[in-house]
Amino acid sequence: MSTNGTPGPVFPGTPGRVDWVDYAKGICIVMVVMMHSTLGVEAATGQHGFMHLVVAFAKPFRMPDFFLISGLFLARVIDRDWRTYLDRKVVHFAYFYVLWVAIQFAFKAPSFAAEQGLGHVGYLYLESFIEPFGTLWFIYLLPIFFVVTKATRRIPALMIWSAAAALEMSHLSTGWTVIDEFAARFVYFYSGYLFANYVFALADHARNRPALALLALAIWAVTDAVLVYTGLSEWPVISLVLGFAGACAIITTGTLLARAKWLDGLRYCGEHSITIYLAFFLPMAATRTLLLKTHLITDIGVISLIVTTIGVIGALLIWWSVRNTRFNFLFERPDAFWIAPKKLRPALQPAE
Repeated sequence: MSTNGTPGPVFPGTPGRVDWVDYAKGICIVMVVMMHSTLGVEAATGQHGFMHLVVAFAKPFRMPDFFLISGLFLARVIDRDWRTYLDRKVVHFAYFYVLWVAIQFAFKAPSFAAEQGLGHVGYLYLESFIEPFGTLWFIYLLPIFFVVTKATRRIPALMIWSAAAALEMSHLSTGWTVIDEFAARFVYFYSGYLFANYVFALADHARNRPALALLALAIWAVTDAVLVYTGLSEWPVISLVLGFAGACAIITTGTLLARAKWLDGLRYCGEHSITIYLAFFLPMAATRTLLLKTHLITDIGVISLIVTTIGVIGALLIWWSVRNTRFNFLFERPDAFWIAPKKLRPALQPAE
């Protein structure tokens, strides 16, 4: 897409999709799986591996970039009537949240029951509807962002953005995921919506000036690493700046990869990012358990890397295995759960 909002470069063979967006989303979803895989392995072993440094490096921008990209195409659909808007932006994600909470809970309930009794299992399940369960908080929070952005359109954008930025810098910590993550992430989602033209302009510049883009990426990488490993990245203002800088870096990286047509697997992961997000916990947990119990590999970093890889590939395999079967409801919303005409069938992705 060009800076004036008209369609721009689209990856060959994938009609209607912007190539660099899928690359950027692919990078983001791999980093998300990497974080959960690495921290899970380290929690189970009480040790840190080399992947811990990679996860720490990505922390300032991993979710900011995901949310910023999720808001990029909102201007195209925000004027829809509320019924259609809620169907595409709330019911769509709510269906998959409720379904996959039940699936995740079914796998984890036995351990909950063993630890705290059967009575507490029911309490935890009900609590998951007000306190996002496990890895699914992203698709719980995303519909809230969509609704808040549409509902506040009459309020000056600068006022909304300033309040959102102040919330991020407050580092609010109430213990409630929805409140704390809303405060930390909404500014990036709203920025994606508000400054979409500038984001596409950045991608255009990176595509046209790759040498300059690579230099900028090198400077950013060094700066991010220094601030993260010295403990300064969590400071107010710095955290906000690093979030935006990292988002721009991932967008630039995605653009350069799309330009060179390298690492097509990342583009594919980005195209199916929410599919991976929903299902990766199953192969991730199974692989972690297998490797730690068999002791086939002892290096914590290598174990984390393998668990990450299997988490991503395994999620895609689960999706591939149920396509065109009676189990496709796992990744495709059935007709009964639509509240608006299906003129468009949204893919499993954060943004249209």
